[in-house]
Amino acid sequence: MTIPSTKFLFLILIVSGSLSAQNPYVLILGTAQDGGHPQAGCEKPCCSSTYNDSHKKRWVSSIALVDPETKERWIFDATPDFPEQLHFLKTQTANFSKNLNGIFLTHAHIGHYTGLMNLGHEAMGANAMPVYAMPRMTEFLNNNGPWSQLVNYKNIAIKPLENQKVVELNHQISVQPFVVPHRDEFSETVGYKITINGKLLIFIPDIDKWSKWKTSLIKLVESVDYALLDGTFYADGEIDRPMSEVPHPFVTETMDLLKDLSVDNRKKVHFIHLNHTNPLLDKTSKSYNQVVENGFRVAETGSVIEF
Repeated sequence: MTIPSTKFLFLILIVSGSLSAQNPYVLILGTAQDGGHPQAGCEKPCCSSTYNDSHKKRWVSSIALVDPETKERWIFDATPDFPEQLHFLKTQTANFSKNLNGIFLTHAHIGHYTGLMNLGHEAMGANAMPVYAMPRMTEFLNNNGPWSQLVNYKNIAIKPLENQKVVELNHQISVQPFVVPHRDEFSETVGYKITINGKLLIFIPDIDKWSKWKTSLIKLVESVDYALLDGTFYADGEIDRPMSEVPHPFVTETMDLLKDLSVDNRKKVHFIHLNHTNPLLDKTSKSYNQVVENGFRVAETGSVIEF
């Protein structure tokens, strides 16, 4: 989904019934790869048409976890679009406190943590915002500026995570990080399993080829209720450099891997974290139609996943 006016997105949530929902839900805040859409320096057709039409812009991949009962909100990944995404989240939960209850980070690539800069004293001046991070991610934030200043000024309070260790957020919600293979130059990379009243959602915006992971994606999808999966590239040859340098699973590969799943299991899968070159950004494209015809889905900013 493109980013239309806030009024239009508000209507989407009314139609889905989510603004009156009493159960916790996940709100998709962005679907693009780290560089967003349009991406800096790109003058190709995939981006050129979006520069003068803000409705076509896509925010970087992020989700929010919302509990209407306790009026709590958490964001997964602090992206370069954090100001707009936070504002959008606040407009959709207008009766909530203005504060976030925490930010969960997946890894130290630019689209996933650099939004933390907005918490600093030059901007929001946050007071001990809980930031959930794995050990190497914690070390990176503690020992590298400007992030270390956020720690020293107590703008953020790092909450350590451990692989596979469950974090109980409240009586209805728990979050479990799990390590996935990726380009881990500065930190490890994790996906998250979010459990809400016994239902499960997995969020894996970044991963290398599925073959590099010891976990069976087929069994994982069968075991959960929703799966937001890395859809960075649709197919080989999409960018002008060897794609082995950025070994994400192609959407075509993921669909082929999961093709024998039942219709109900395939529709659990929502592709997210789309590169600016990805034809799935265009809902009129042949590739988009192919995904839908195969029973899968493409994540859309503003969509609500109810539990």
